[in-house]
Amino acid sequence: MKYAQLVIGPAGSGKSTYCATIQDHCKTIGRNIFVVNLDPAAENFAYNCDVDIRELISVEDVLDDKEIKMGPNGALIFCMEYFVKNLEWLKEQLQEGEDDYFLFDCPGQIELYSHLDLIQQIIIKLQEWEFSICNVFILDSNFCLDSNKFISASFTALSTIVSFTTPSINVLSKLDLLNKEERSFVKNFLEDEELQNNLINIEDDGQVKKLNFFEFYKILAFFKINL
Repeated sequence: MKYAQLVIGPAGSGKSTYCATIQDHCKTIGRNIFVVNLDPAAENFAYNCDVDIRELISVEDVLDDKEIKMGPNGALIFCMEYFVKNLEWLKEQLQEGEDDYFLFDCPGQIELYSHLDLIQQIIIKLQEWEFSICNVFILDSNFCLDSNKFISASFTALSTIVSFTTPSINVLSKLDLLNKEERSFVKNFLEDEELQNNLINIEDDGQVKKLNFFEFYKILAFFKINL
């Protein structure tokens, strides 16, 4: 059995930094780990990349092809569709020993998770190759400072959990970049049980009660990290 984390989340949320940190940690404890870049638009890496989708196809290749004629977003989707059609290439790159650990650094375009089934197809294939997979949805902690952004991101995370049907962990990144007041706000926002209980118990029935389903049904939670 091989083990893998599928690292997903919005662009700029800290996915690559997370992968680099996990890679360094595994090397420290003597665990074999391989990082796979699945972003065909990536330019720089914070980690040592063991497998790179750009060796198969890249956004730059598509944009330079005068016959395809696509913009950046269309080119990225084209690359991912091409990649899914050629997953045997990935299998050849992953011929490592048993019990090895893999990190898959995914693109940040949310439509790949919310509107298309490309990532799901990759997950299914990895499971066929006897990978045990956990999704890690990473969200910039700055989103918690704006309730509208946080709710939107929470729905995206929830949609991802439902779509992938694999174990998932939600992570808030970049807490170390917040000032003291902002960190306190985020902590109270996520952990103040008295506030949460008051919000849940505003009404036993009715519209307000229905709007508290995240907390009421305990279906979404975030772990905080300083990355």
